[in-house]
Amino acid sequence: MTPAQIHVDGDGCPVKQEVYRVAKRYGLRVHVVANKWMDTPADPLVAMVVVSDGFDAADDWIVEHANADDVVVTADIPLAARCLAKKAFVIDPKGRRFTDDDIGGALASRALSAHLRESGVITGGPAPFRDRDRSQFLQALDTAIQQGRRRK
Repeated sequence: MTPAQIHVDGDGCPVKQEVYRVAKRYGLRVHVVANKWMDTPADPLVAMVVVSDGFDAADDWIVEHANADDVVVTADIPLAARCLAKKAFVIDPKGRRFTDDDIGGALASRALSAHLRESGVITGGPAPFRDRDRSQFLQALDTAIQQGRRRK
């Protein structure tokens, strides 16, 4: 058995093509969720889900539809925490796997960074996305799928 689905927080996700390739290899359904339409492969396993422009509408859809052993791809730390509560595997586009053990620290770091940005102390954004990040993501995605298979 494999995880039933992969949910992708579609806005700004740089690894959608990698998700499609891995999902096809494992025969997994993919939901790309965003508040505007984006191009997705013409594949019956890939669905584009367009939600309203409402605050957190995409996040809410993902949380509502994520199940234990599904994989969620997002850089959104509060969304990651909500999906972990549903026992989903959560991976960010750079290959970082969120777990119950580290999500509290990630939420605290996010809050601190937001405060520092608002105070003008931090003016830059995240580090640029690199090929190494793509490779780490692919490894993390494959590992999550394999772990989901073992748990079922």
